[in-house]
Amino acid sequence: MDFQYDPKRANAEALEYVRKELLDVFNRLHSILEDVRFVDQVHNAYPELPMLPNMRCGAWYVDPAIVTNEPAYFKSTDGHFGNWSFNLRRPNLHLLPLAVAQRGLVLVDSTRAGKRIPDALSKTVPIWCAVINRAMLRLHPEKAESRGGWDAELYCPPGAVSEQERSQMMARLDEWADALAKSSYSLPDLPRPLRPIWITPATSVYPRLQSGDQLQYIPVVCVSASRQVYDGVERRSLGFSYVQGSGDDHELWGMGLTPSLFWEHKDALMDSDREALPSLVANLVTEAKVLHHSNVWTTLPTPVAAVGGQVLVGRVSDMPSGLAPVLPIMNDPVSYVVVSSTMPLPEPDSASEIKRNSPSHLLRLQLAEGKKDQIHFLQHVLPASTRFIKERLARGDAVCVCCDTGRDASVGIALAALQLFFNDNGKLLDHAATIANKESIRTRLQWIIASRPQANPSRVTLKRVNEFLLSSPAFRRR
Repeated sequence: MDFQYDPKRANAEALEYVRKELLDVFNRLHSILEDVRFVDQVHNAYPELPMLPNMRCGAWYVDPAIVTNEPAYFKSTDGHFGNWSFNLRRPNLHLLPLAVAQRGLVLVDSTRAGKRIPDALSKTVPIWCAVINRAMLRLHPEKAESRGGWDAELYCPPGAVSEQERSQMMARLDEWADALAKSSYSLPDLPRPLRPIWITPATSVYPRLQSGDQLQYIPVVCVSASRQVYDGVERRSLGFSYVQGSGDDHELWGMGLTPSLFWEHKDALMDSDREALPSLVANLVTEAKVLHHSNVWTTLPTPVAAVGGQVLVGRVSDMPSGLAPVLPIMNDPVSYVVVSSTMPLPEPDSASEIKRNSPSHLLRLQLAEGKKDQIHFLQHVLPASTRFIKERLARGDAVCVCCDTGRDASVGIALAALQLFFNDNGKLLDHAATIANKESIRTRLQWIIASRPQANPSRVTLKRVNEFLLSSPAFRRR
């Protein structure tokens, strides 16, 4: 029989095989476990330093038992070529007191094929360090005269960032430092400048950090967890293919699995064979979707300090099954705006509701997170929620706004309320709202982020809030 070789078909079959290897959940989880062992080695080398996973990807690689409970979000796009930025929407300033108290910190992230270090660690973090160091000089000029001076240089990993790119980033540093120094954020007085340091699986000798009075800088140790391999995939003798940066984009391969589910069921997942693993993952994901409401808050909502806690932001999954108009962290009665797309919304606590005057202290609204339902968010959710918030604030209540993530829609609603009902000093207005502009909206967003660092409203949510606030007041009555 004559078999004719078809190069196009052979190439397509090879690409399909590689795609299956990349997306195979067995390969991904075993690759993550290999990287976890490396991260554990780094933790053992620097046991005194707090270890923080960079949000999303980093959480796969760090055992929750050694994680410091502070969110870190250094976005790779802020380090992409030509898009460099110190973004005041994610300034990570809450990490500074921790870094000062513990004399440094460790950030963990990963990247897929083609790079040794993710842009978040090779460029976004160096920009962060340099901008904060320069902002310190603007706020405390005397530091320039301190012993040894004040190092505000931009340090990038050799081989990962070209000198040409580094010089282009340096040209923007003073602009970003000025914006930070002039913002509403409060920066702690750093005793020493920040300095990034990089560790990858290819690092043969870990940097030795100075201690005590010899410490000339606060080290920010950037750990790239995954080993760089050719084409991103490498066969292993233990029966799996190693996939570089396996924790990245878990929506594509994880079948609904999340880092928290992985760590909660790690032993069962890693003991499962390749054929049984997909069924096990599906069962774990299904069980996790069955809500187990408690009678108390899992995590209390965050009061916005700039307005004395009169507005709070929280997450729906943290709420108790019955919402009483009180919170243990608040002296004033509390009303709620609850926005959710998938979860059953909590009911008012019936016993407490009898004690309250009409209207109810709970407003419940349906909304899909992200880009979906944004017209509904603009035309219905924002008008209804701000009317409710205005009424409840006038009654003397604090108002807690919760959404599915606790980072997006709830932040957008709280932002609108802060602009409409509080002046630039954070005082509740008696009558007319302040005149909104982009600067006043930006300042109020900074109020929220300063109190709740994990707040991360999407670009489209902020666009709709701006549209709502900067349009005619007649629109807000629709």
